[in-house]
Amino acid sequence: MAAQIEHQEIGELACWRIRHRGAQLLIAEQGAQLLSYQRDDAPPLIWLSEQAEYRRGQGLRGGVPVCWPWFGALERNPEEIQAQYRGRSAPAHGLVRTLDWRLEDIRQDDDTVSIEFVFDSREQPLPDWPHAVELRLMIRLDQRLHLQLTSRNHGTHPLFISQALHSYFAVSDIHQVQVEGLHGCRYIETLEDWQARLQQGPVTFNGETDRIYLGVPSQLSIRDPRWQRRIHLLSSGSHSAVVWNPWIGKSRYLSQFAEDAWTGMLCIETANVLEDRIELPPQGAHTLGLSLWESPLD
Repeated sequence: MAAQIEHQEIGELACWRIRHRGAQLLIAEQGAQLLSYQRDDAPPLIWLSEQAEYRRGQGLRGGVPVCWPWFGALERNPEEIQAQYRGRSAPAHGLVRTLDWRLEDIRQDDDTVSIEFVFDSREQPLPDWPHAVELRLMIRLDQRLHLQLTSRNHGTHPLFISQALHSYFAVSDIHQVQVEGLHGCRYIETLEDWQARLQQGPVTFNGETDRIYLGVPSQLSIRDPRWQRRIHLLSSGSHSAVVWNPWIGKSRYLSQFAEDAWTGMLCIETANVLEDRIELPPQGAHTLGLSLWESPLD
């Protein structure tokens, strides 16, 4: 069965809607940002804010933004990453989230449909970041959803990056969900002076959460008893992850975010951050991968 692929203009943004074997994706060319993912009549797996604004040059709340060539605040990144940027004011989460990527290819067969976007800093120089890198984001849909972000250094000197697939997941009620698979992992508690701690048991939520986990295994899951499902995350090229929920207070200050939206979303960001940062030798490449699927609770 052939996939249904439709180009749409939503607000100011060029988007692609893909329907294939009971699943639906929405992707914006700006930032090559996956905006939503849902299967059949089930609740969505990827959360998109009801107040999302489709404006050029502005980040869009939800989906899977690509954070690159640094994650978060630049000053919290390793020194070698900070040194590569020559500007005075560095935007949070890097430089490519609000830029147009080039649609490279759409492929399909009976079982799979894939769409690939490219951003090449040799074609679109990044202000105050004078390095030659080609980024490719492949989004592939079969019975699961797969994202692969490949960075290739075309320069003559080593390059250091941090990055993340900043995934917003839809959950029934943040009070009830748990993140499984992080027991025994070290984490940085960014809300308490960046203290180093050790995770005991599953991650649960009873307040604002912003943690950087290190030495993370390749598979994690979100246990959601109200929706009777687990969302499974399988990563590659990554040993760190960020777990985030803004809770009540911070939600009041977030753009494109309803006052109660924090109850229905959870970010688990597949990443290369802090000690997990990536060194790209000249002509070297690195691929950060994430596969997603859901299963019923046992």
